[in-house]
Amino acid sequence: MSVSKVFDRHASDYDALRRIIVPCFDDFYGAALGCVRFEKERPLRVLDLGAGTGLLSEMVAAAYPAAQITLVDLSKNMLDRARERLGAYGDRFLFLNADYSRDPLAGPFDLVISALSIHHLDAADKSRLFARCHQLLVDGGILVNADQVRGQTSAIDNTYRERWIAAVKRLGLAEHDLQQAFERMKEDRMSTIAFQVAALEEAGFCEVNCWYQNDSFAVFSAEKP
Repeated sequence: MSVSKVFDRHASDYDALRRIIVPCFDDFYGAALGCVRFEKERPLRVLDLGAGTGLLSEMVAAAYPAAQITLVDLSKNMLDRARERLGAYGDRFLFLNADYSRDPLAGPFDLVISALSIHHLDAADKSRLFARCHQLLVDGGILVNADQVRGQTSAIDNTYRERWIAAVKRLGLAEHDLQQAFERMKEDRMSTIAFQVAALEEAGFCEVNCWYQNDSFAVFSAEKP
């Protein structure tokens, strides 16, 4: 099943389960927002890759009231949910039902953000996407990726998975919802932190860093010189 079909199916209950599926929710998204280091009143041009239901876009919109945000996602149902979420913020948003790894995107942007999406790309497509983001950003622009990563070894990766399962069960995730999460995970193509840092630097970014990690959940930022 394609990524878009998987997320179309789960759009209606996606938000309700976020705080369980992402056990470190507050710290994870807080770290992502903390990587956006611009003046609060700056009229930012923002691109949200794999925007889903607009969760991270809403956080940026609330923190940066002059930001104009383009949300891109493969799933039309997810974008419909994003429209509902962001309706109170007025006409600050553009919604694109597209494949951000391949379809044309019109820049430039001051900020490119993404949460829990880029891990669906294989290593080669991640590298190509990072190079494309570098082209889309203005000089001094920032890329922020809050995503899931693979452990550096199989043993470490297995530990990440075991600890995640234990955490979501402690938080009360129903067995049915756990199985649905496993279904979505079939589309995962996670890469290590080391690979992604190297790929971002190869794409031309500077100040590349992983600012936050909780097992498989990690937050990176990178700047265009």
